[in-house]
Amino acid sequence: QVPLVESGGGSVQAGGSLRLSCAASGYSATTYCMGWFRQAPGKEREGVAGIDRDGSTMYANSVKDRFTISRDNANDILYLQMNSLKPEDTAMYYCAADLGYCDYERVPFYNYWGQGTQVTVSS
Repeated sequence: QVPLVESGGGSVQAGGSLRLSCAASGYSATTYCMGWFRQAPGKEREGVAGIDRDGSTMYANSVKDRFTISRDNANDILYLQMNSLKPEDTAMYYCAADLGYCDYERVPFYNYWGQGTQVTVSS
């Protein structure tokens, strides 16, 4: 399988925004569930957002109303728009894909994921 490749991470101040991208060539939107998870040092992986095969989206409570997941099906790119960032959002962010059941809580356990992109939010 072609690897997923994330980009767009960086360092921002609290209240700022970032948009993460994930090149997902070969991961058809009608076949794969996709999503984003994050992992901070010393913490468990946490599902952040997911997008179902029908385009419906789901979010962790901690990011709801601040983050938006979307997909450009024509170009096979998955996005995560992150607004009103908080220091607690600091983590490595990964995009992931799976053929199974779509649920944002399952995203950290999806079968395919990329190398990650670092997001650092300072107060």
